[in-house]
Amino acid sequence: MTVDKVLLAEPRGFCAGVEKAIKALAWMVEVFEPPVYCYHEIVHNRHVVDRFRAQGVVFVDDVDDVPAGAPLMLSAHGSAPEVVAAARARGRVVVDAVCPLVTKVHHELKVRANKGYSVLYVGHAGHEEAVGTMAVAPESVHLVETEADVDALTEPGPGEPVALLAQTTLSHDEWAGIVDRARERFPELWMPNRSDLCFATTNRQAALRALAGRADAVVVIGSENSSNTVALTKVARAFGCRRVVRVNDAADLPDDLEGTVGVTAGASAPESLVQAVVARLAPTHGVEAAPVTLEEEYFPPPPELRDLLRALESAVGLLAAVPAGEQPAALSDDRTTSAATVLDRLAG
Repeated sequence: MTVDKVLLAEPRGFCAGVEKAIKALAWMVEVFEPPVYCYHEIVHNRHVVDRFRAQGVVFVDDVDDVPAGAPLMLSAHGSAPEVVAAARARGRVVVDAVCPLVTKVHHELKVRANKGYSVLYVGHAGHEEAVGTMAVAPESVHLVETEADVDALTEPGPGEPVALLAQTTLSHDEWAGIVDRARERFPELWMPNRSDLCFATTNRQAALRALAGRADAVVVIGSENSSNTVALTKVARAFGCRRVVRVNDAADLPDDLEGTVGVTAGASAPESLVQAVVARLAPTHGVEAAPVTLEEEYFPPPPELRDLLRALESAVGLLAAVPAGEQPAALSDDRTTSAATVLDRLAG
């Protein structure tokens, strides 16, 4: 491998929603004796999931597999309403780590369905976010993945109001063509004022577009079941990069990369994996940062977790009194503590 330079995309890696979810599950691990349960993978990254498994977290695909009274976290991708209800049954302690941007789409779907709209949902069949979202109003929603899917719809009928929503982790290219076709077919199409596409996903794609044309190859770090990671590989190819490689970690790198190599990471990939990849590439002329924007978004811990920690502090006498609404002392540095730091602490 003879790499001259690495172009390092900024932003890359963990988004605010992933930061929130990882830190929340880490608190569950610290508070409860194992096992702690999690409905689906907390985020779509093999290394993150394995790190939590090593700490006694059990990932399940059915909340009925979780014993009564056991601590349970719901993943960042969002859960169907009936799953949330079942999770909260049988005396379980439940913390919902759903990303606020996914919650926004759930709310939009519920409101449009209640207003009598047929809702076209642009997403990937079987993806956990899509499954959970469509379950909010299954009788009103139609999954579309391509422009051809829009053409093939037999519903909604003439005069029926139509709305268009989306899985948050889509690439802009996946979304744009479908939007145009839906508008052609349904001229009165309703769409939210603020795009459903995740700002972090959009930012990572923009950062990759900015460097893809300068790179002989692009390395995208992330797991194969990560929708936003797969979207990054599509963006690199669409912008003319001659070679695009998705890797889980540095061990997956091919030995024949050369020239200028762009490096980015999906929104659930830890920065430690990025640094290990760059180290293995060992660019002769170093690393050039390629920033396009600065992300400063912060999502606070789930309210159930804040309530739990507040109750624990009171129970053990750590606080004489906790005014209503005050942040638990245990979470006072949450904004400044990164998920990467938390993962390292778990490993230690």
